[in-house]
This record gives sequence, C-alpha cells and structure tokens, in this order.
Amino acid sequence: MASSHSSSPVPQGSSSDVFFKKEVDPAKHIRPVQSLPDVCPKEPTVTDQHRWTIYHSKVNLPAALNDPRLAKRESDFFTKTWGLDFVDTEVIPSFYLPQISKEHFTVYQQEISQREKIHERCKNICPPKDIFDRTLLHTHDKSRTDLEQVPKIFLKPDFALDDSLTFNSVLPWSHFNTAGGKGSRDAASSKLLQEKLSHYLDIVEVNIAHQISLRSEAFFHAMTSQHELQDYLKKTSQAVKMLRDKIARIDKVMCEGSLHVLRLALTRNNCVKVYNKLKLMATVHQTQPTVQVLLSTSEFVGALDLIATTQEVLQQELQGIHSFRHLGSQLCELEKLIDKMMIAEFSTYSHSDLNRPLEDDCQILEEERLVSLVFGLLKQRKLNFLEIYSEEMILTAKNIIKQCVINKVSKIEEIDTDVVVKLADQMRMLNFPQWFDLLKDIFSKFTIFLQRVKATLNIIHSVVLSVLDKNQRTRELEEISQQKNAAKDTSLDTEVAYLIHEGMFISDAFSESELTPIAIDTTPQRNASPNSEPCSSDSVSEPECTTDSSSSKEQTSSSATPGGVDIMVNEDMKLTDLELGKLANNIQELLYSASDICHDRAVKFLMSRAKDGFLEKLNSTEFITLSRLMETFILDTEQICGRKSMSLLGALQSQANKFVNRFHEERKTKLSLLLDNERWKQADVPAEFQDLVDSISDGKIALPEKKSGEERKPAEVLIVEGQQYAVVGTVLLLIRIILEYCQCVDNIPSVTTDMLTRLSDLLKYFNSRSCQLVLGAGALQVVGLKTITTKNLALSSRCLQLIVHYIPVIRAHFEARLQPKQYSMLRHFDHITKDYHDHIAEISAKLVAIMDSLFDKLLSKYEVKAPVPSACFRNICKQMAKMHEAIFDLLPEEQTQMLFLRINASYKLHLKKQLSHLNVINDGGPQNGLVTADVAFYTGNLQALKGLKDLDLNMAEIWEQKR
Repeated sequence: MASSHSSSPVPQGSSSDVFFKKEVDPAKHIRPVQSLPDVCPKEPTVTDQHRWTIYHSKVNLPAALNDPRLAKRESDFFTKTWGLDFVDTEVIPSFYLPQISKEHFTVYQQEISQREKIHERCKNICPPKDIFDRTLLHTHDKSRTDLEQVPKIFLKPDFALDDSLTFNSVLPWSHFNTAGGKGSRDAASSKLLQEKLSHYLDIVEVNIAHQISLRSEAFFHAMTSQHELQDYLKKTSQAVKMLRDKIARIDKVMCEGSLHVLRLALTRNNCVKVYNKLKLMATVHQTQPTVQVLLSTSEFVGALDLIATTQEVLQQELQGIHSFRHLGSQLCELEKLIDKMMIAEFSTYSHSDLNRPLEDDCQILEEERLVSLVFGLLKQRKLNFLEIYSEEMILTAKNIIKQCVINKVSKIEEIDTDVVVKLADQMRMLNFPQWFDLLKDIFSKFTIFLQRVKATLNIIHSVVLSVLDKNQRTRELEEISQQKNAAKDTSLDTEVAYLIHEGMFISDAFSESELTPIAIDTTPQRNASPNSEPCSSDSVSEPECTTDSSSSKEQTSSSATPGGVDIMVNEDMKLTDLELGKLANNIQELLYSASDICHDRAVKFLMSRAKDGFLEKLNSTEFITLSRLMETFILDTEQICGRKSMSLLGALQSQANKFVNRFHEERKTKLSLLLDNERWKQADVPAEFQDLVDSISDGKIALPEKKSGEERKPAEVLIVEGQQYAVVGTVLLLIRIILEYCQCVDNIPSVTTDMLTRLSDLLKYFNSRSCQLVLGAGALQVVGLKTITTKNLALSSRCLQLIVHYIPVIRAHFEARLQPKQYSMLRHFDHITKDYHDHIAEISAKLVAIMDSLFDKLLSKYEVKAPVPSACFRNICKQMAKMHEAIFDLLPEEQTQMLFLRINASYKLHLKKQLSHLNVINDGGPQNGLVTADVAFYTGNLQALKGLKDLDLNMAEIWEQKR
C-alpha cells in the first residue's frame, strides 16, 4: 500500500517520458520573467508546459520516510540523499522570543480555575443527552468492554519489549522457571499465558475488523471509482498537452518576434533613461564646485537657485540614488553658510556705503551688488536685514558728528587738545560763530547722509515691489491655467466616451491625450548649473531631458530699479503678499527712522552744548539765526523722508521757550527799570523813533535800519497818522520793545503763541505799573516827585492812548500768524484794550475830581456882594486857566473840550448848591445882578481859552425856578 501511495497520481500515457527525462536541463526551459508592457491587463497569461512541477517527482517525502520495507529507520537518510555537505546543526533559540516557564501560566490558571469548577458542577447537574442509537451504543459498549480486558500496558504509546520492566510484566519469569521439579506446571502456565495473549490478539483483531466493517462501504466505493478517475485524468492530460503544444507553436510564430521587438524598445528606452540619469548625476555632481565658484564672485542668488534646483532634482528624479545620500544634507549646510555669508556681506555693504566720504557725489554704491544681496535675502526669508541697516545708520550718525567736531576743533588754535582731552569739552570752548559753523556742517552732512539712505532704500523697496508684482501676476496665471485645465478635462471626458464607443482601449486614449501637452510644455530647458551640457540628439530627444519642475521654475519676469538695473524675479520667491507688504512698510519706516536718528543725534549735540547755559545766553539775532538754520534742516529732512521728525523740533521749541522766557524777562525788567526812573515829563522824540512809527504806518511791523547821514534833531511830539502824541521816554522804548516781540514772531513762528502771551503780560504790566505810579501816586516815593500834577496825568493818559492806537495793529499781526484754532487767544488784546480805556477814563475822572474839589473849596466861601467880579470867581478862572495850560498841549482839542465840559458841569453843580444855600434866586434883584456879573466873568474867561471858544457852557441851569 505504501508503494502505491508513493507513485505519481498523474496518469502516464505514451508520451509520458517527457515528464521523466532527467537528462534535459531545466534551465534551458525556464525563461527569466520579463516585465512586458500591459497591453491588455484583462487577458489571461499562459503557463509554459515545459516548466518543472511537483508532478515530475517519483516519490514524495512522507512515502520515503514511511517505507515499511525498510527494516529500521535509517538515521543517515538526509546525508545519503542530499550529499555529504548536509550538516545537522542545532537550532539556536531566537533572541526575540522569551523563555516560557510555568510562571507565565500562573495568572491564567488562577483566572480559569474558578470557571473550571463552575463547568464541572454544570456537567454533574446536566449530563449529556443520549443521542446515539441503542444498538450502536450496545455494540460500542461491548467492544469497549472487550478492549478493557486487554491490559493497559499494551496500549501505552511508549510500549517497548526491550524495556526490562515491560518485558517482565508481559512475560513473567515465574512461568519459565523449571527449577524445583515443577516443569509440568511451568508448561501449563506457559500455555495458559500463550492462550491469554492470543485472546488479547483476537480481541484487537475483532475490533479492527469491526471498524473496517463500519467503513467498508466507503472503501469499496473509492476502489470502484479509482479506475474511472484514472481514465478521466488520462484524457484530460492528453487534451492539455495538445493545447499546450498548439499554444507553444502560436507563441513561437506570432508572439515571440513582436515581444522581442517590444523588449528591445523597452531596453532602448531604459538605456536612454539611464543615460539621462547618468548625465543628470554628472551635472548634480558638479553642483558643489559650481556653488563655490559662484560664491567666490558673490553670486549668491545664482548659488541659491542652483542649490534649490539640485535639491528638487534629488528629491524627485534622483531619489534613492545611494551615492547622493549625503548630498542633500551637504547642500542644506551650504545653504545655511550662504545665509550667514549674505548677512555678513550685507553688513559689510551697509558699512561701506554709509561710511564712505560724504563729498562723494555717487548716491548708490554698487547697485548690482545691492540688488543681488536683497534678492538672496528675500529668497531665504531673511527679513531682518533691515535691522542691520538700522544699526549701521545709528553708528554712522554718531561718527558724522564726531568727525565734524574733530575737524572743526583741529582748525582752531586757541583750543589745546592736550589740556582739554574730552571732545565734548573741546566743543564747548567754541564761540557762537564757530559753533554755528560746526552745526551748519553737521546739518549739511546729515542731509547728504539721508539722501544716500533714501537712494539705497528706494532700490530695496523697488526689489520688494517687483517681487510682490510678480507674485500677483503668477497668481493670475495660475487662475487662468486652472480654468484652462477645467475646460480641458471636460473635452477629455467627451473624447474618452467617444473612444470607448469606437472600441479603443481607455489606457491608449489617455496616453495619446497626455502626449500632446507634454510635447508642448517641454520647450524650456533645464538650467541646473552653468556647467550643464545639452542633451545629445543621437541618444535622447530634448523633451526627455527636461523635467516639469525645472521648466516651471525658470519662468521669470524683469523690471528695473530707479538706478536702471534690470531685476529678474524668479518664481521660487515663496514670500506671501502680506509679508512683502509688511516689508515694504518697514522700509518706509526705516527711512523715517533715519530722519529720527539724525534729529536725535542733533538734539544730543545741542543739549551737550546747552549744559552751561550757552543757548540761553544767545541774543535775539543769534538765536534767530540758529532757529532758522534748524528749521531749514527740519524742512530739508521732511522733504527727503516724507515725514516731519519731532525730536529736533521739540528741542527747538524747548529752547525757543527758554529764549522767550529770557527775552520777556529781560524786556520786562528793562520796562520796570524805565518806569521806576520815569519822572512823567514830556520827552523829545528822536528821529529814529519817528522812523519806527512811520514804518508801522506803512503796514510793516519791523525795526527799521538806521539811516546814515546827517544827524536829525529830535521832535517835541510823536506824529502818528497825522495826530500828535506827547509821550514820555518809557513809552517810546515800550513801542520799540513791542516791535521786537512782533519781529521775533516773524523770525521764529513756533513761538507765536508764547510771544502773544508774553506781550499781553508786558502790556498789562505797563498799564498796572503806570496806574500805580501816576494815579496811585507811587512816583512820589519811587522817583521822588513832590506831587502828581494834572500835566503828569494828562501825559500818562496820552501815552496810554498811543498804546491803544497800536493794539489793533499788533492784533492783526499776530492773527495773520496764528492757526484758526488759536484765534481764541486774541481775546487777550480785547481785555487789554478794555483795561487801557478804563485807565484813561480813570485819569479823566481824576482831572475832573481835582477841579471838583477846588470848586467845592472855593464856592463854599462865595458871598454875593461887591466888588464884581468877586475874588472867588477870580481864583476859579485862574485855576481853570492853569488846568487848560497844563493839558492843552498834551491832549487833543476834542478831549480837552470834553474834559472842560465835565469840569463845567461840576462847577455849575457846586454854584447852584451855594446859591441855594444863600437863597439867591433869579428874581432880578441886586444879588441876582451880582451873581450874573460873576458868571459872565467866568464864562468870558473860559471861552477865551484856546479851543474852548465854541464851548456851550449853558449857565442858565444854575438858577432855580422862581418861587
């Protein structure tokens, strides 16, 4: 039976020797597997009939090992069969598999023990149902009972008679011991043992026969169908052989040639690809030397482009090349090195650009180099290069001031640099003209410096804007390309549907549709490095040499900087529009910062000179000159940078405030001294003051230049617009001081509001101080006057009127120089005008009060008796004449008439009161005649005075009505 199982199950025909030819070399029939194009992936493949299969084997391994004909199992089976090289080695346990011990199952046993107990309990409670047939069960139980008669030792799997214990158990020696004359008994025992063993054998054979009888039907059925199955297999084998022969002939005649051509074409394409790969590898291999050459000429942008292109090629086309496994990391390190080199180069450029001689007319230093550096920094997203430029600007501004001071101090022989070591101390030893020239030189150098900074930043700004413009254009092109691709996909779907309808392969349709755009898009050539060679025409065509990444990357746009340098913008600038816009704003802010830096350094220079109060000691002319210079510099920087810096303007305003305070305090002190020494007598008017007044009359508030020539005599009065003003010397100087305030406003417009406040304070001070000295009789103690006369009062009133005359002119002057929102400050002039008018009215009232007290004193003693005119009226007329003589030359005629009208009213009031007291009425009696004669004498004398001839005295009101 074993031999039958070891034979081949395949039926052998007449030509079965094909399967058993050992002399045929299987290598000649086994062809290497080739990767052919998937022309029709759905077609089934054909297996070669000459390939060796398991059916060529005579015998299988289990049959050989279980051969019952062998007396014993040979231990050298593998050595004999497979040769002497076979070595039975011990299998080394795996390091990755742990050593399993009983402890590993402890947890499981603990978990399952409870379940096992529950399972056993359930088995006892619910025994299994008897589902077998009773007869079978009875037979099974009988055979099982018979088998139980057989000792268990015969059923052990390790039963072996060569074991002494087993042998003694099966054949006890007591049955074979013949000593002691018991031979007949031993023979009976041996026979009994033989029968017992035979009985055991019969039981086993009966059980075996019983088991065979149970399966006899299936066994005989298998034996019956074995012959039919062998016939079917033989016919099938012959049909398969014939089919394979036909297929083999078809394959040889029709397919092998075509497939060979396809293999050759595929081989050629593979060779071309390998050649292109090798050329590309050779080009990439030259990347590092080429980058070194570019860096030696400071071509940072070209080096970065080459590195980027090489990195892309390594990631896409040369991915997995073992020889280039370290090139990517090397290029990354080289790129980091280029970043550091560009930062250092930009710092060097900034230093050399800003620190070159300011006398150089060239505003931009090496524009091409700057553009290349900026492009490289933008490409690497190193956007902090503006901070480097800002720091360099600060250092340069410091050096400009330091160098200007050194140059100026070295030219002055009075300064001993060995004694005065510090540069600041040397600078403080300069007088104003020298220091002013130094400041002018610094401002001029700062102006040139800002122009250079602006030119450089304009170049950087234009580069950033060109990149931003390119980004926007690229985005527009991408949107157009997406629209075209959408339309193309729609047409492609329609074409595919048509091709399927016509019966073509879908894969062929897609291949043909993809060939057209590839042929169109491959026109740009790769520019991986300057040393790359064009592809040869005999080996590969141009489209095969070009990659999509390189062709899309080399599309550039050009623009021009303000200096005329063309800018080539690559598409690999990965900065967003927001970043570029922010960078452009930072460039503009940097220009503003440059202006602020210059102003800050100028402020520090001014403050260092102002430590000893130097600027506060300047006179008006010097400070005005300084102020104009600073304002000019502020305007120049504003024009260059586009924004006004406030630091220098604030310093100028601060110094101007200090100057205004000192200016005001000096003039207020001067006016105070003049008033304290003023004796309130009419002063002569020098010709220069008349010229000053005349210039104001022409609409110019300015101090006129002194006229050269013969000396002119001073005049008695000041003529202003045809009116004569008798004034004191203090008022003349006050007018000059007022004009100095107005001229200071013209020269320093920033102090207009402060000057207005100070001038208002000055005018108020003059008004209040003059009131204290004249009306308040303060001049009696200050100057030592014996009394305040009516002439002093009239002269004071006329001086006040002169100031009031000029207040509208001064107001208009300040109004023209104030902002509309500052017009509210003009109310100070309205208040001053009111105060002056009140003061003038008080002086007039004082003059009337003087005469009123005189009338009260004289008329209280008046008696109506002869002679006529009476002594009382004579004294009254005398005092009226003195009053007229004192004020007529000082006050204008209209004011004199108004004053005497008021005095006359007071006179009538006192006379009427006295006549009422004397009970004198208008009755035509003697007393009436005497009073009428005295009144006529008073009226005649009063109208005889100058300017009072036409004065309507109306003396009839002195009489009471007749009772």
